[in-house]
Amino acid sequence: MGGLWFWLLSFIVLVGLLCTIGFQLMSLVDLEFDYINPYDSASRINMVVVPEFVAQGVLCFFYLVTGNWIMFLFSLPYMCYNVRLYMQRKHLVDVTEIYNQLRWEKRQRFFKIAYLLFLFFLSLFWLLWSVSDDYDE
Repeated sequence: MGGLWFWLLSFIVLVGLLCTIGFQLMSLVDLEFDYINPYDSASRINMVVVPEFVAQGVLCFFYLVTGNWIMFLFSLPYMCYNVRLYMQRKHLVDVTEIYNQLRWEKRQRFFKIAYLLFLFFLSLFWLLWSVSDDYDE
């Protein structure tokens, strides 16, 4: 039963991460279509970047501690990329350069969403697998 709770928690955290990235992407699209000014867009995005990084790090650490090596190895490159961005101080969106970097920022968020969707479907698979294992016993 513990495996079921673990995968359910993993599923919920991944849904939260997908929503966070989706929020950032919507802010960039709103900026692109001139529905929002650059300052508001940058402040909205910067407000959720660090919690996104922390949630991903906690999830990766959680996979490591519980011994889910496959999921840990799959989530490690994303965490390493986030750590590299944070260490180089490139994790926040600059309000003065947001129009110049708009295409890159959107592309970066799309790659993050694709990677998180991959992890999401793996987590969903393992969640359903653990439900069937608990049901068989």
